[in-house]
Amino acid sequence: MGVPSDEVVQIRLADADGDPAVVTISCPDKTGLGCDLCRVVLLFGLSVVKGDMSTDGRWCYIVLWVLPRQGRRRGPVQWDLLKDRLLQLCPVAAPFGFDAACLAAAGLQDAAPPAPQLFLLKLRCFDRMGLLHDVTRVLCELEFTIRRVKVSTTPDGSVLDLFFITDARELLHTKSRREEAYDKLESVLGDSLTSREIDPAPEDMLPRLQACASLTPAIMEQMFNMDLVEEQYISTRGDDNISVTVDNSLSSVHTLIQIQCGDHKGLLYDIMRTVKDCNIQISYGRFYASQNRRCDVDLFVVQSDGKKILDQQRQGSLCCRLRMELLRPLRVALVNRGPDTELLVANPVEVSGKGRPLVFYDITLALKNLQKRIFLAEIGRHVVEDREWEVYRVHFGEEQDPSSSLRSKIVDGVTSMLMGKPQFASSGYPQCI
Repeated sequence: MGVPSDEVVQIRLADADGDPAVVTISCPDKTGLGCDLCRVVLLFGLSVVKGDMSTDGRWCYIVLWVLPRQGRRRGPVQWDLLKDRLLQLCPVAAPFGFDAACLAAAGLQDAAPPAPQLFLLKLRCFDRMGLLHDVTRVLCELEFTIRRVKVSTTPDGSVLDLFFITDARELLHTKSRREEAYDKLESVLGDSLTSREIDPAPEDMLPRLQACASLTPAIMEQMFNMDLVEEQYISTRGDDNISVTVDNSLSSVHTLIQIQCGDHKGLLYDIMRTVKDCNIQISYGRFYASQNRRCDVDLFVVQSDGKKILDQQRQGSLCCRLRMELLRPLRVALVNRGPDTELLVANPVEVSGKGRPLVFYDITLALKNLQKRIFLAEIGRHVVEDREWEVYRVHFGEEQDPSSSLRSKIVDGVTSMLMGKPQFASSGYPQCI
């Protein structure tokens, strides 16, 4: 499994351009740690080209070979910041002679961190092309996480943006941190910005924003019917190159899950998220992405009770779930809502309550590249068949229904940006991630 290092997170930078950096994590294990680590790697705009992970149930050892994803904005990766964010996720090791029970009794064991304080950013601006994306980019560069957003445009071209945000640095309660945010917003928005204000969010406002408009049965069928989603994907792509198999013959104590598929942005995160949500524990895992964008994944796993997955129905359900999450991890649709055209993007929420990072950033960047003005935007959550989804709704407010070719261009453009396809490679990510 490897010898645990005194240093919990180590990052060895590449020796030459084009070579991967090596991120090594050696720490006590906890449920879902691999998923949490892959989420941060995705947030920093990195692609995992190779990975090894193993655990004995107490200590885990993870090695990830990472490269800046194609299309990431030029500029150095902030490796020290990445290391700090990974460290924050790792449990504290027990002192010699102590076990988890001793730590719990002494009150020293890692507890769930308190939820970060929620703030409300109010922006009033004059509308212009790409305004919403420019604001989103600044917030990402500041390490603010957008929890909810409500954007509205008046007929005279004025915009009111409400962003519910948390600060990864947990300093937004200070005057200096707020001033830093104001300065960056003013430098990017210029004369289009008329006012800005950051205050602690009223406790009663967020639940009201979460209660967004319901989805019609037709939209639910289009976005969440697994058979229909798979049929649409295969008819569009012309093929299906995803293979998920289960093998119980190679190990007496573990079930082997083998995955072969094409690469996409956040692939390893999608796999780890799905395994975590299905309450499956990985004892050993290996990941490799070839230069032709094909990936091979081997996972030796057990159930939460420590036993192999022998029930064939559960095997089939797990394979089906993994297949669908790799086939279409996010759902994108363009629908009519009265006289307006509405873009819908559904992002699966982990059992922990976290959604995929940078989805709103990618949506607004794709629409900016497509020269599409945003009239209204909001983020809400919906429960569909016992699964929670974060749903992004964007209204274009056009008087005329776009042509079928334009509708396809919008859906394809947004999907390509979310999945990391090369057609938008010149645009990239915020410099800090």
